[in-house]
Amino acid sequence: MATIDTVWRGRDTSPGEIEEALRDALAQVHRENSGYVPARVLNLVTIVDREYGGEIANRLRGVGRYHPSRTIVCSVQPGRQTLDAVATIAAPSEVGGGQIGLLRETIIVECGDKHLPHLDRIVDPLVVPDLHTCVWAPHGHEQGVDSLLHLAQIVLLDSVDDPEPSSAVRRARRLLHDVYVVDLAWLRSTPWRERVAATFDPPVVRPELTTISSVTIRHHPESATAALMLVGWMASRLGWATSPLVHRGGTLEGSAHGRRQDVHVRLEPDAALQVRGLSGLTLETAAGKSYALDRGPGGLHARFRNRHGQQRDWTILGSSRGEAGILGEGIRQALLRDPTYGPALAAAEGLLPA
Repeated sequence: MATIDTVWRGRDTSPGEIEEALRDALAQVHRENSGYVPARVLNLVTIVDREYGGEIANRLRGVGRYHPSRTIVCSVQPGRQTLDAVATIAAPSEVGGGQIGLLRETIIVECGDKHLPHLDRIVDPLVVPDLHTCVWAPHGHEQGVDSLLHLAQIVLLDSVDDPEPSSAVRRARRLLHDVYVVDLAWLRSTPWRERVAATFDPPVVRPELTTISSVTIRHHPESATAALMLVGWMASRLGWATSPLVHRGGTLEGSAHGRRQDVHVRLEPDAALQVRGLSGLTLETAAGKSYALDRGPGGLHARFRNRHGQQRDWTILGSSRGEAGILGEGIRQALLRDPTYGPALAAAEGLLPA
């Protein structure tokens, strides 16, 4: 759909001036056509490195209908002392009689690293009151995130951005004490969790959950955190007690402790995987059965082998949503609540190598 933009720019400005200019621009657009009304669902505050701002803008443009109502981009440039800003109101170019055109607002604030400890003073006047506020800092900037926690209800993060799984898991656990956390690494595992759950959903198969004896997760070399959370999800749902894994060669190995037996856990990096996330998983049971899922063209390739060695293969179509779809789902999840993430994260923390 074609859109029209109303743009305001300010140099060496202040949050109050930005808010006043945006308020006046919204009123002007509405006076020109009463069918234009501002969308009022979610504030998204994004903290980015200035040099990568275009990349983040492209990612946000790809979220489609899940675009936040008001986006506030804090673009951080080391050494900057003053604030510059651009405020844009985007609207459909045609709104007929009796129709409603939703206005979406984007505010880009050029700030310096010195502003990060007090970022709340900049952002507070700019968020729409009485809406949920979500904070996303894809380039780190934990100091800025921490300064906004008293304004925000949600933090959007991607645990695989942290090269150290231990710090990623513990950071997410700390954030959960103050806000609801939406983790893109967790959302990437949704198709895998759905298929595992569906495999054991039939009542005739469900008892085999208690006989699982081995879990192997194959993952991108930088996505060990995602693999840990998938095992943590299984452990939290099945009542396994987790204990620290150990490094063996390039893998992480160890055991979880089920009600009937120990479960061997193995996390294997897959250097051939070109995108972050998981490449496959294999579950084995004490009765000699094996269930496997692997990423492949067109979806997930599933494989079942019974205790007699007989094998069946099939493809589950359309499992991947791509990175734009993952970010869009993350913004949508900001307004929902997933009760399984916290317990899975706690169990994953128990798997962290000592």
